[in-house]
Amino acid sequence: MKVFQIVFLVVLIIPFAEIYLLLQVGSIIGAFPTIFLVVFTAALGAWLLRQQGFSTFRRFQENLAQGVIPAYEMIEGPIILLGGLLLLTPGFITDVLGFACLIPPLRKKIAQYVIESRLVQAGGPFQQGKAAEKNVLEGEFHKD
Repeated sequence: MKVFQIVFLVVLIIPFAEIYLLLQVGSIIGAFPTIFLVVFTAALGAWLLRQQGFSTFRRFQENLAQGVIPAYEMIEGPIILLGGLLLLTPGFITDVLGFACLIPPLRKKIAQYVIESRLVQAGGPFQQGKAAEKNVLEGEFHKD
């Protein structure tokens, strides 16, 4: 329940912070330059999403062709998608987060954290635990 509350607060607070920041920037540089910045970051985000997405997909295919499990690429794909979505969302806070997801060294660090965390390891929080082990039947099969 705690994770839901945190996500709810973030979803509630971010739009207000974005509006406040847009108004502050608009009062300093003007309305049209602010609108231009928002549109420019959305266009740049779409271009980066395409470039980084194709690059990651190419590495994914190369690893599969070599018989290597493309673990980083499987994690980086959703991170790239999230980064593109954040850049397409109007606002400067989401743009910073989106660019962070699309910068390859930062994205690799995020992917490494996800891979090393309990979320994707065997025995992570999504495993059913001891109850799953009780449902396993071991035996041998011989066809006559």
